[in-house]
Amino acid sequence: MYSSDREELPFNRAQRVWVYRAAGNAENTNAFGSTRDLRAEGVPFFVNAAFPALGDHRVKPRPIRIGPYAREPYDHAAFFNISAMSFGALSAPAVRALSIGAAKAGIWLDTGEGGLAPYHLEGGCDIVFEIGTAKYGVRTPDGRLDDAKLQAICAHKQVRMVSIKLGQGAKPGMGGLLPGAKVTEEIAAIRGIPMGEDSQSPNRHLDIANVAELMDAITHIRGLTGKPVGFKAVFGGLAWIEQLCDEVHRRGIESAPDFIIVDGSEGGTGAAPQTLMEEVGLPLHEALPALVDTLIVKGLRQRIKVICAGRRITAYDVAWALSVGTDFVNSARGFMLALGCIQSLQCNRNTCPTGITTQNPKLQRGLVVTDKSEKVYHYATNVMREVGIIAHSCGVDDPRQLDRSHCRVVGDDGVSIPLEKLFPYPAKVRKVESA
Repeated sequence: MYSSDREELPFNRAQRVWVYRAAGNAENTNAFGSTRDLRAEGVPFFVNAAFPALGDHRVKPRPIRIGPYAREPYDHAAFFNISAMSFGALSAPAVRALSIGAAKAGIWLDTGEGGLAPYHLEGGCDIVFEIGTAKYGVRTPDGRLDDAKLQAICAHKQVRMVSIKLGQGAKPGMGGLLPGAKVTEEIAAIRGIPMGEDSQSPNRHLDIANVAELMDAITHIRGLTGKPVGFKAVFGGLAWIEQLCDEVHRRGIESAPDFIIVDGSEGGTGAAPQTLMEEVGLPLHEALPALVDTLIVKGLRQRIKVICAGRRITAYDVAWALSVGTDFVNSARGFMLALGCIQSLQCNRNTCPTGITTQNPKLQRGLVVTDKSEKVYHYATNVMREVGIIAHSCGVDDPRQLDRSHCRVVGDDGVSIPLEKLFPYPAKVRKVESA
């Protein structure tokens, strides 16, 4: 019995082949028509312009400033970047290949919650340092934030932003889990935990139990490091984001988080209970427009940059997110596929046959860094190039000019409706206080 090109999950064969071709810098054209069901409910598609612009489709996105009130604001152009994946969940060769490929592509690499490893820095790429609920790499013995350790990490010029992880898509309300079989001596030393024991992070930060404490943490870390600071979250609702925006206006515009990473409930991970993975949290197609619209209504859309993650692996996926209103798109599993992942679903067992998510040296030998770093580079650049193709077809010069008028979604009757009708832009907008 065989499955069709569009049946497998979480990524079907057609999606995986697209990524493999993009990573291999191979011709990515097809013949004879699409195998995708264009009448299925929920399928989005883009609205082409009658008279698209002449010229090629090469993309040169303009830099966006993140953290204008930080001592070291970050100007970054690439709209497609590497999402949080820790050293420990990933092998050293995988992290090295991501770092080298990211530097060549001009994209950032998020460390994930496992601390900063030398392999993150090896390629010279921009780094987003993530502080998880266990504060690995920057923790005191009792699990609190060690200011001196964080300052030492952020002294690296490559570390450009700090992200406070509140939660992730595959396990909202539960901390990260690294099985003891993957906690080597090196990983234990970097994280500050015992070797060979399961590493379970708390459900939330010990010092962050409400919006006010989250903003206190952002202010403290930004002042301590000088870097832009934001947070990553999965949304069950947006009421607390409204509270956060109101608190920003009370404290002053400079107090706002510099960015918010919204992770859809369809996000992946190395290990999570199936119940949380399948049953909890808003999917990205609801959470992203809700977050963008809330920030618009509260007059903070320009101040707080939006980054999204959650099963965005093709140019089509990325273009949708840009049209909804994100500034940047993060992908983890897309870059794992670029490294050679075959979706064997063994990330949590330390038996990954491709060497990506295992600490077994024998299995890691199959991941040749010089080869895989090129695939990371080609994948990132080809995704952005093909998003440019979509943008030009829609009649705009820059992918970030895509909006909800450029996309339609198929309804339950098989007829599409504009994305701007499905998620209408807010009518009442508070005056923007700062860009």
